[in-house]
Amino acid sequence: MFAYYADHFVLPLPEGHRFPMAKYRMLRDRIAQQLPGVALQVAMPASDDDLALAHTPKYIDAITHGTLPPAAQREIGFPWSEAMAERARRSVGATVAASHQALRDGVAGNLAGGTHHAYAHKGSGFCVFNDVAVAARRMQAEHAAGRGHGAPPLQVAVIDLDVHQGNGTAHIFHGDDSVFTLSLHGARNFPFRKEAGDLDVDLPDGCGDVEYLQALDEALVALDQRCTPGLVFYLAGADPHEGDRLGRLAVTHDGLEARDRRVFDWAWQRRIPLVFAMAGGYGNDLEDTLKAQLTTWRVALQYHQRWQNGRP
Repeated sequence: MFAYYADHFVLPLPEGHRFPMAKYRMLRDRIAQQLPGVALQVAMPASDDDLALAHTPKYIDAITHGTLPPAAQREIGFPWSEAMAERARRSVGATVAASHQALRDGVAGNLAGGTHHAYAHKGSGFCVFNDVAVAARRMQAEHAAGRGHGAPPLQVAVIDLDVHQGNGTAHIFHGDDSVFTLSLHGARNFPFRKEAGDLDVDLPDGCGDVEYLQALDEALVALDQRCTPGLVFYLAGADPHEGDRLGRLAVTHDGLEARDRRVFDWAWQRRIPLVFAMAGGYGNDLEDTLKAQLTTWRVALQYHQRWQNGRP
């Protein structure tokens, strides 16, 4: 199973910055040690043409050349640097590459990504470019080119299970019937002004395994009734975990594993290729975040093997 990474492009963050940048390299090390069935691949950067599928030329240019105003940098949460711009491009490139691979093999992932707070014209909440939005548009464009004029568009579903609503993704795809956005998130968590997605499920503070999994089951039933996707993007945020300092929910490690299995199984049962990204994870103990993420990769590898064994 292919996994794409860009953690060797490290943002030079100020001392005491609350974003746990080290988690990406640590996750790659754990996967290399414990999951030999995962093929780790360096992500190539997304091109300007790729980024323009979901972002405005003005914003792309500002990130590329470092002309982003200070207020815009503060909204993102990262100071601009060449490394920041390069890493943002490669995080998108990782999801684009994983999308191509998933369409061939059934399942592939990005060791980072899930940057769902980025809008077409701006970044926000530690998100520079929206990797899923760019990758979805790229796959749709390639699908259309391969099928010819008049062919129906590739239907895409985004299953966003980061604890924070995917506001940027919802805004980019608002009114677009070819992309269905599902977000299961904390009602009182960031962003405090939510965007309207196709299916938004607000969860109360302290929501535990039983309530969380019931809400997910109901959401997947609704997704089944309203969309027939040819490709699924899964944002497997570790931040619903009870030990996450930005999460406000109370989902256990067992609950997160059950969540992952539900999503991968939903796609497998329908033979829908699935691309997954890590999205958020801010454990009070970073080991909790890494444990949740490694479990997601372990579950993904099991379903990737099912895809290979299930081929005609």
